[in-house]
Amino acid sequence: MMHSLRGLGPMRGLFGVRRYTAKVQAMQVGGPVGAPAHRLYFARNGSPVSPWHDIPLVANHATNEYNMVVEIPRWTNAKLEINTRAPFNPITHDTKKGQLRYVANVFPYKGYIWNYGALPQTYEDPREVDSRTQRVGDGDPIDVLEVGSRVCAEGSVHRVKVLGALALIDGAETDWKVLAIRSDDPQSSKINTVGDLEVHMPGLVAATVDWFTKYKVPDGKPPNTWAFGGVPKDNVYARDVIGTAHASWKKLVQAPHSDLALSNASVDGSPHCMGREDAGDAYNALFGRGSVPAAEQAEDANAEWHYISR
Repeated sequence: MMHSLRGLGPMRGLFGVRRYTAKVQAMQVGGPVGAPAHRLYFARNGSPVSPWHDIPLVANHATNEYNMVVEIPRWTNAKLEINTRAPFNPITHDTKKGQLRYVANVFPYKGYIWNYGALPQTYEDPREVDSRTQRVGDGDPIDVLEVGSRVCAEGSVHRVKVLGALALIDGAETDWKVLAIRSDDPQSSKINTVGDLEVHMPGLVAATVDWFTKYKVPDGKPPNTWAFGGVPKDNVYARDVIGTAHASWKKLVQAPHSDLALSNASVDGSPHCMGREDAGDAYNALFGRGSVPAAEQAEDANAEWHYISR
């Protein structure tokens, strides 16, 4: 499956990232979603690339648009995520105690109620206390909840507008959830803020808070809690949160040693940036035993949600 990174453009102002406009191919290894060995890698011109480190955070500085890597299509249940500990950070099926993880269906919801993904080149540092929430980060890239009308494919990359952010408290950690909409969504021109979201998609923010509060309860865990009482912060605040997480990623990718996988193909100044020869060897090591381009997942024209005002 060839996912074109449409609209990435030149990376003005980004930390040490070379111009990145070539198409990226999503390469599936180990079988489809549901197979224990499922991995979705990213490759470009015979070199593996990291969806965490090599895809730029900012898509367009002038319009405050970001790139989102989709991990979980809306209305599905498999807990897929960018693997921060595997070389080149493929999307993998998360496990717990040797079992594949699936989110429970908590009435009236079916699976994830947004396209769920991550902002590349961000990191919620578990060693740093977030001054906004007084909790440390959760050790992952920032999560994105894309609320548009289309169901996005696993591994697809989209330009999004940030609308706001919610601060989930997961145990003792901060787990920011950024609300966003694809820039090419039919309603994108109408929705720029959390307030707009409530006008055009009434009830979705409340449903989002309810979903995250309850989603672990079927597994025997207590309800999650929120900073700020579960009230979303605006888009300016959200962009500041993203900026902090980008600064944390900069420090991480420059560190000489880490427990996380920092291999990349484009971050200048990073000791983990691979040369062309090493990248070619890595490509052969990852895909030499067999891989297939990820099957094309057509966007479902009938998947649009209809919001009815009361």
